Amino acid sequence: MADLLDYLGSPFVLRALLGLLFIAVNAGLAGAFAAFRSATFLISGAAHAALAGAALVLVAGGALARTDISPVLGGAVFAIGLALLAAAARDTQGQRETDVTIGVGFAFSMALAVLLISLIPDQAARVWGILLGDILLLSPGDLWVLGLTTSLVALCFVIFWRPFLFITFDLEGARAFGIRTAPYNYLLFALIGLSTAVLLKSVGAIVVFAMLAAPAATAKLFAGSVWRVMVYAFLIALLSGIFALLISNYLRFSVSAMAALLASGSYFAGRGVVWLRERQVANGV
Repeated sequence: MADLLDYLGSPFVLRALLGLLFIAVNAGLAGAFAAFRSATFLISGAAHAALAGAALVLVAGGALARTDISPVLGGAVFAIGLALLAAAARDTQGQRETDVTIGVGFAFSMALAVLLISLIPDQAARVWGILLGDILLLSPGDLWVLGLTTSLVALCFVIFWRPFLFITFDLEGARAFGIRTAPYNYLLFALIGLSTAVLLKSVGAIVVFAMLAAPAATAKLFAGSVWRVMVYAFLIALLSGIFALLISNYLRFSVSAMAALLASGSYFAGRGVVWLRERQVANGV
């Protein structure tokens, strides 16, 4: 017990817990709306676009490449750029072309990232760190970036809450009321891209999809309202991270990978519960 208390009281774990809180907020906001808009694939595409952006900043060299923040900023620019392209495709040509745009952007970003990594062997470890992530290695500077970005995302959702709901659940009705839906659509997709990019340092490009998309997908199975989906997604993401931290004290697993495994596993468990309920209803139980 004393070892567990010492572990939980260490600066690394305390920073990780604060980071998990920010991750859960992003899951409850950006992750939930990505699920509502059937745009969860954007999270995966934006994550790999951010990886390419981070690698490009490191290749560029100079003073910016010697900071911990600049690769994240470069990643955010690339992730938001892909999100805006996806929003443009959605606005003009529909869901199918949106998926094509994200898929091509995904492939382009991965190819670019691999090419850039080959040019910076001395910086490759930093790029792979962004690819894999480790929430226990968050620095105070990382937390400031994560906290400020999460606050910005949350503020945008508060300010534009009604338009976001309108364009998400009744796009044609919003247009009929004379609302210019395109700017809100672009902003919403950009916020999803920004949330994805800023989480790379903590959970990595490989598992960020699980931490943002899986909690909302699980919440949609049981929640009967928008608010409940968001709250459930927040709690699933937060609890997955906390349990991962506790498990890592005994088994020494990667916390980020374990949190992603628990978050995504919750979806399959939820699907199992729903299936059992449907069987019981069908059998008249």
